[in-house]
Amino acid sequence: MKAVDQQGKPPAAAAQDTTGTSATSGAPEANGTCGATGASGADATHLTTKAPAAPCIPDVPLAASGPPEGHAPAVGDPFDRDELPSPPGATMRLLGSLLRPRRAYVVVSVLLLLLQQAAVQAGPLLVAYAIDRGVPAFRQQNYGPLVAVAVGYLLCAVASGALQYAFFRMSARVSQDVLLDLRGRIFRHGQALSVDFHERYTSGRLISRATTDVESLRELLSEGLQELIAVVLAFVYISALLLWLDLGLGAVAVASFVPLYLLIRLYRRRVGVVFARRSSAVAAVIVKFTETLNGIRPVRAFRRERANDEVFARLNRTHELSNGDSLLEMARYVTGSRLVANTAVAAIVLWGAHRVASGSLALGVLAAAALYLRRLYDPIDRLGMFLNSFQSASASLEKIAGLLAQTPAVPEPSEPRSLPVHDSEHPGREARFEGVRFAYRTGGEVLPRFDLTLAAGETVAVVGSTGAGKSTLAKLLARFYDPTEGRVLLDGTDLRDLATPELRRGVVMVTQEAFLFSGTVTENIAIGRSDASREDIERAAKAIGAHDFIVGLPDGYDTDVRKRGGRISAGQRQLVAFARALLADPAVLILDEATSSLDIPGERAVQRAMHTVLRGRTAVVIAHRLSTVEVADRVLVMEHGRIVEDGPPAQLIGREGRFADLHRAWRDSLV
Repeated sequence: MKAVDQQGKPPAAAAQDTTGTSATSGAPEANGTCGATGASGADATHLTTKAPAAPCIPDVPLAASGPPEGHAPAVGDPFDRDELPSPPGATMRLLGSLLRPRRAYVVVSVLLLLLQQAAVQAGPLLVAYAIDRGVPAFRQQNYGPLVAVAVGYLLCAVASGALQYAFFRMSARVSQDVLLDLRGRIFRHGQALSVDFHERYTSGRLISRATTDVESLRELLSEGLQELIAVVLAFVYISALLLWLDLGLGAVAVASFVPLYLLIRLYRRRVGVVFARRSSAVAAVIVKFTETLNGIRPVRAFRRERANDEVFARLNRTHELSNGDSLLEMARYVTGSRLVANTAVAAIVLWGAHRVASGSLALGVLAAAALYLRRLYDPIDRLGMFLNSFQSASASLEKIAGLLAQTPAVPEPSEPRSLPVHDSEHPGREARFEGVRFAYRTGGEVLPRFDLTLAAGETVAVVGSTGAGKSTLAKLLARFYDPTEGRVLLDGTDLRDLATPELRRGVVMVTQEAFLFSGTVTENIAIGRSDASREDIERAAKAIGAHDFIVGLPDGYDTDVRKRGGRISAGQRQLVAFARALLADPAVLILDEATSSLDIPGERAVQRAMHTVLRGRTAVVIAHRLSTVEVADRVLVMEHGRIVEDGPPAQLIGREGRFADLHRAWRDSLV
């Protein structure tokens, strides 16, 4: 079935309408992509690969992702900010969902702290009793009251220590379980989000969510909450005890809390803005650090060290200033709280001393009141530390909640279907695009409406200039994206009706840069089939032609290829990727510029492997080099998102068209 462009014209006519079309692909396309250059006649000849790679038409640099050329990015794209939008109340719901499974431990922790504070606050009462009752009895050689006070004080100290130890054990378990749960959620959700999300939101920000933001929550759960609960319980206990000991002293003490409350409210409002700014500054530093080290080769090649140093120093300075602002706000709070606390204590002690002198207040009661006030006001400084932890954790939780609120652009079906039973001896299945149109979220149409059928077992090469939409077409077939309109079918089943495991068994993509994970060669080949035996893995490697180089590695198939497969060459990594694809045994195989980054010997080795892995499968080959097209039964030439030529390679070479012109240029380069 021939491709039909947006106006319903056949490919030959559509070729005349592409001039001036502004829609181009916003997907990442490899620089140096070869494509058609113009229309001219050429005799039909067979394609060969006995010479260097085909020449490429000039490329137009494109952004890694986003709108097509000629279109401005969408204004106010939330992915340009560190904080992702989240529904109202998402932060508290997230915190509740983290604590709810552990509510029994939380309740026990609070009860332990309640008992511990009761034991602690009994001390000043014992002191008052010792002064007012024990000392007079001691003067009369009655040692019982003072001994009882000493024993009681010791028991309270032991009980307080034991209860605090139990609280630390319990609260540590809660905090570690919560952090483990939260990190797991971030990791799983990050994997579940669609390619569209990862092309727009930097990996450095994701790393910041799972590290510094989770660490902020750890500080709150491990230290801050204990301080808050302790201060609240101390306030309740001490207020009640002061009012019980002496109504006048208690009323003055409670009244002194009003300016402290106002100070805390002011501090919380000011520090909230500061910590949000500091959190974003930390994320910016991590993003720049990660981006620079991931791109260390172009950094060194283009001598970007000095420029990167300047940018990083500026970001680091912003982080330093925001951190300094938080410390300054803390200093202001501590100074103000101590001024209020010391003024209140001095006033109460002076008034209490006057009453003691007049005989209206017992000396022991005044001593107990002074001790209670110091016990209450001393933690106020630590309450400021809690507010720091709370604001930092709130800002971090809000960002994490925003991340977890993101839904995959490619959702799982509510009622998944299975692919039809395949009774052919070949694994290939028919792929069909019906009324498909596609535009990126950031704006701009990439693929105008078209229809296309790929027969089962057919190998189709797609050529075209950078930004023509080749990779976008491949990503739609792999369901990295869903079409804006229309549907993509595999043996008559809409890809949107297939669960991800079923889809990945049917469609596999080999990209331009074969990504290998840290681990052994065996683990990397078996990544698509975890149940594969060692014999299956070696059989796939032998079929591809990778076995000889693998057994030559220091530990053979058990050799650790290290980060991104850095221990082996680019051609060897690509052979491992082909062995991985062959072992997965998909019905549809997509090769996205799979040989464009290889040298001539590496390309020839990979092309031999391609013949093996493509046999009997439906395949889409995004061709960077014209020599790659020789494996194809059919060629699609794309320009500005439209398929302008469609047919067997030999037939297109015999026409006056873009592919014929490209073939002639390549043939002339061999002379």
